[in-house]
Amino acid sequence: MNLEGQTALITGSGRGIGKTIALKLAESGADIVLADMTPEVTKVRTEVETLGRKCLNFKADVTDIGTIEAMVKTIIEELGSIHILVNNAGITQDNLFMRMKPEQWSKVIDVNLNGVFNVSKAVIRPMVKQRSGKIINISSVVGFSGNPGQVNYSSTKSALVGFTKSLAREVGARGITVNAVAPGFIDTAMTQALNESQQEVILQQIPLGRMGDPTDIANAVAFLASEEASYITGTILHVNGGMY
Repeated sequence: MNLEGQTALITGSGRGIGKTIALKLAESGADIVLADMTPEVTKVRTEVETLGRKCLNFKADVTDIGTIEAMVKTIIEELGSIHILVNNAGITQDNLFMRMKPEQWSKVIDVNLNGVFNVSKAVIRPMVKQRSGKIINISSVVGFSGNPGQVNYSSTKSALVGFTKSLAREVGARGITVNAVAPGFIDTAMTQALNESQQEVILQQIPLGRMGDPTDIANAVAFLASEEASYITGTILHVNGGMY
């Protein structure tokens, strides 16, 4: 999957799945723009540049559309264009619904859903103008199956399905594809924090008998970002070991 000559913007790319996606796209030849609120993003930039790719990094709050618009303007000025957008930034604030505070609901909605709107809104006009582009949203298996204690998070990940399918229909004629990847349980810091019994319950739900690796998600994103996926749009690619 050759992404030479492409520029990819990845939100939430300071660590975990987002970092792995950034490095995979860089290995495939793309120049990379990292957007993340964490200081680790500077280390990721060094890793990308070690791969011989151009890289910019921004401390970007996806809930602030003014900041995002300014970031996109700078990217285009310095790198010429944005060909690939990966909407990966997201948070969890888990709680049982009866105990969930309004601010826990609102914050997760603001980052996970409104953030996708803000960043996609900022890049869509340049993509329409160049008559090409690939937008890849990171959903989740719990957006389909649900999960106790994650009514807020599951709602945002389910909403991304409708977002993906609707936007794909709007911009397909402009040469832009819009797809989503829905990861299952992936071996990251979030799942590593679960105790042994919690992990065992999860593993019993996965036919392949193991959690996924961040590279499993990065490989799926790289495929959807490539020319090999040029006739795929409005699709949700499930990467979950068969649990859904």
